[in-house]
Amino acid sequence: MQSLLQQDIKFLKGVGPNRALTLGKELGIFSLRDLLYTFPYRHIDRTVVHTIRVLQDDMPLIQLRGRIVDMELINEGKYRRLKAVFTDGTGYIDLVWFNGIKHMHQSLRLDVEYLILGKPQSYNSRFSIVHPEMEKASEATQTAQAMQPVYHTTDAMKRTAFSSKVIGQLVQHAFDLVQGKIEETLPAHLIAKYRLQDLPTALQTAHFPTSAEALPIAMHRLKFEELFYLQLDILRYARNRKQNIAGFVLSRVGEAFMSFYNHHLPFALTGAQKRVIREIHTDMRSGRQMNRLLQGDVGSGKTMVALMCCLIAIDNGFQACLMAPTEILAEQHLTSLRNFLGDLPVRIELLTGNVKGQRRKAVLKGVTDGSVQILVGTHALIEPTVSFLNLGLAIIDEQHRFGVKQRAKLWEKNIRPPHILVMTATPIPRTLAMTVYGDLDVSVIDELPPGRKPIQTLHFYHNHTERLYAGMRRELELGHQVYVVFPLIEESEKIDLKNLEEGADLIQTAFPTYKVGRVHGRMKPADKEEAMRAFANKETHILVSTTVIEVGVNVPNASVMVIQDANRFGLAQLHQLRGRVGRGAEQSFCILVTDYKLSETTRRRMDIMTATTDGFEIAEEDLKLRGPGDLEGTAQSGLPFDLKVANVVRDQLLMNEARQAAAELLELDPTEQLPQNAMVWRQLRLLRGENKNFSAIS
Repeated sequence: MQSLLQQDIKFLKGVGPNRALTLGKELGIFSLRDLLYTFPYRHIDRTVVHTIRVLQDDMPLIQLRGRIVDMELINEGKYRRLKAVFTDGTGYIDLVWFNGIKHMHQSLRLDVEYLILGKPQSYNSRFSIVHPEMEKASEATQTAQAMQPVYHTTDAMKRTAFSSKVIGQLVQHAFDLVQGKIEETLPAHLIAKYRLQDLPTALQTAHFPTSAEALPIAMHRLKFEELFYLQLDILRYARNRKQNIAGFVLSRVGEAFMSFYNHHLPFALTGAQKRVIREIHTDMRSGRQMNRLLQGDVGSGKTMVALMCCLIAIDNGFQACLMAPTEILAEQHLTSLRNFLGDLPVRIELLTGNVKGQRRKAVLKGVTDGSVQILVGTHALIEPTVSFLNLGLAIIDEQHRFGVKQRAKLWEKNIRPPHILVMTATPIPRTLAMTVYGDLDVSVIDELPPGRKPIQTLHFYHNHTERLYAGMRRELELGHQVYVVFPLIEESEKIDLKNLEEGADLIQTAFPTYKVGRVHGRMKPADKEEAMRAFANKETHILVSTTVIEVGVNVPNASVMVIQDANRFGLAQLHQLRGRVGRGAEQSFCILVTDYKLSETTRRRMDIMTATTDGFEIAEEDLKLRGPGDLEGTAQSGLPFDLKVANVVRDQLLMNEARQAAAELLELDPTEQLPQNAMVWRQLRLLRGENKNFSAIS
């Protein structure tokens, strides 16, 4: 049966070579299976025929049955239109055409009963429908009396008269061809346990439901199947990796770690930091390769955890590396690590695009001969010229900014893959972590260092300038410092930079006795660093900046973050920016400044930011507002397969159920040999073959 489903779409009745090219290019439909799994995005309920008497302004597409009692052509030229008066015996409605007038005028009859479909609009207390769909009631197809599917079509398809209706006809031809030949893809025991509809019925109903009530039952089955195979693939990979990929044994806690812990630790570790270090060390000494995700809010102490894990690697004769997404973040990590280490004899070097010439040669030589024990850098670390003597631990910071192919190259930096620790300050909702990072073990630093007070977040409008300046002045008089952030996006970079310059001038005028610094992405790296250094050293009191400070310097004395045009930032970015303050023991403030006129989604973002400082709560809301796309980076989801009907955000409960089912099946059939599950492993191989699988990469 699979061979029939894999049949080239061009051989289907009504397609042919030209339409096949269009379907492939525009919708990714190359086979019968692709077509049957291209689902309608909505259905029009044509099981109901309304009467003109009950029509209202806010009604969607509705169906009427009646006759045309009058027709007339109105105006000439581009204002020409055809108007027909239609009645069903309960009232009258106008049908109007601006296009195809000649054809409609010739084909419409006054003595024929029609079934019409369209959206009613009222003008001067009279309803009209523009360009209704029309069928003679005596010839009405089954579609015109059921739930009519509506498929996505692109502009290119519309230009070649390739409509939703045409796709529906092709789907019907496909079902006619495979009638009675669609094989089940889930075993009987799963279908019974989770009370699922059989696949042939679910597929048919997803396209052509007999009623509005039948559709959710079919969609539940199809979503469950997608999520089940997704989770099965992730869990199966994680199990195989743990069983088959040996890890370097880093069991020793020696001089480097103990010397740092006893004499150089700048502050007491939190309970959460200690717990996470224990979890990581347990992995590193297990003999299996570690793949762990470390989540922690801005300022929770992830860098300290990373350093102490690097010291464990060094104590066991291995090197460690830390890969960051930007040069400025890599440089900040280098500075932090060197400050923490003080005079400890650990060689730590930087490798970014800015490290050139003799300096670069010296770093590369040190990495090769092992004298560089910790290498910090950007994606420059994965270039072929970087050859480690013995890399035992690779740490990736803000990993969602790296593509899977980039991360995969780290695996090749030793004879067997190094231990991988992935860090993020963007809290990832459990649902997404379980899906996108489902093969990773997760550690969470859920506790801020002692003495930190929650940041107070306020929402001001642009005309609240006096109130804003009064608050800034109060903090400056206490000896604290202030960030003022302006948005900077590439499309309007010149305007944004002008706003920043004008904003900085206004602030300097309003605060003449204080020094105002400026930082933006167009500055030379040296100038940018100098401006940040001056702020960190309290030489400037107010730093006016674009979002380059999102991953900028750590300034415990800064107590106010003002975000101008906050409506132009996403929730995750606002939360990251807010995390730049609140790093000392004093009360800190984040002020979101916007116009009064805000969209509903933007207003919701502002409300969430003022209501909570919990990064995980914010991440959950961000996921609901934006969907999962932006969080993963390279692919919409980084998932092993495309999801056709399920949604990792909206279908969280079903995801948990599907994961449980996958885990149970894997436990009962670890060798993949049980005959009752043969279809499962066959289907999984089919799905994996269709999508190049990157789930094997942390």
